[in-house]
Amino acid sequence: MVHDQMVNRYTLSELCAEIGEVLDSSLAPSYWVQAEISSLMERGGHMYLDLVDAPSAGGQGAKMRATLWAGTKEMLCAYFQSETGMSLQKGMAVLVECEVHFHPVYGLSLSIVGIDPTFTIGDIARLKQQTIAQLEKDGLLEAQQLLPLPTLIRRIAVISSPSAAGYEDFKHQLEHSPYGFETTLFGATMQGDGAPKSIIAALEEISMVNGKCPDGKYFDCVVIIRGGGATSDLSCFDNYELCAVCAQFELPILTGIGHTRDVSVLDMVAHETLKTPTAVAEWLIHRMDTQASRINDLYTRLRRTADRQIMLRRHRVELLEQRLAACNPEAFYRKGYSLLTKNGKIIRSVAEIAPGDLVTTHLADGTFTANVQNIII
Repeated sequence: MVHDQMVNRYTLSELCAEIGEVLDSSLAPSYWVQAEISSLMERGGHMYLDLVDAPSAGGQGAKMRATLWAGTKEMLCAYFQSETGMSLQKGMAVLVECEVHFHPVYGLSLSIVGIDPTFTIGDIARLKQQTIAQLEKDGLLEAQQLLPLPTLIRRIAVISSPSAAGYEDFKHQLEHSPYGFETTLFGATMQGDGAPKSIIAALEEISMVNGKCPDGKYFDCVVIIRGGGATSDLSCFDNYELCAVCAQFELPILTGIGHTRDVSVLDMVAHETLKTPTAVAEWLIHRMDTQASRINDLYTRLRRTADRQIMLRRHRVELLEQRLAACNPEAFYRKGYSLLTKNGKIIRSVAEIAPGDLVTTHLADGTFTANVQNIII
């Protein structure tokens, strides 16, 4: 048993203070840390994050709390947004400059004082290329292009957030066209981690509606649109599962995700890709304009052909009428000819009559009957 006089006693506060002093004296002022954001919350102007080892880091894995204090948060988030077009979010790989702190109550934590947006851009690009490569390997990258577009696209299944301004713009454009488009909304989350599963669920619902139709295709196409607000999260449209489902979907898919800075993998997979929801509506209207113009041209050609056929038929009728008129006995009567009948039958030869027969002579202005007195051959 160790004697009490030989033991250095510390209160818990004293031990924590000593740990803090050791860390302060032995650690560098800051460290660049590669990690993945596993959770994120904003409160009181500050941002609280949980950082974990990114998948590429390997090893046993680690997790630590980190804080972006209000003064630093505004500057760093604005910088990151301007460079990447995205906000910090759960699941994102980041390279951040951190100061290490030890608090007697809250323990070890990190304060983020810097960020490298190029690292996140590179990681997103790497994941995007992986998705493209896998789709190409699976033969899905151009699968949608094999689907024929209906000649007239009228019944449209729309996947969008119900409250999105882009959806309202899309609807307004179609409703003010002369073609009577029929749209059915299938609401979905269009950004963040939950977007891929939400969009896939909407596609499954569309398939169910199609399945109830006798020919299995109530809708002519699917439109996936996202518009209004900041275009801060497009990485969900690079999700492999979402892109694979869209590539193999039974209907042509049109996208109008509302961004001009980059092309998502979903855009690459879709049958037709437009920049905005309004552009999708304009494309659909233009396609109907083209078909309407073709129908009008066909109508004009058919009308002209029909008119020519009618004129030819009319001319033939006129010729036949002339021929019939020429064969009318009255025409012969008017020329001084007459027609002889015996007992109602036409006499064509003197051999058909004999002296004493009664014959009727037909002239232009009447008939008379005579008795045959003599036959001269």
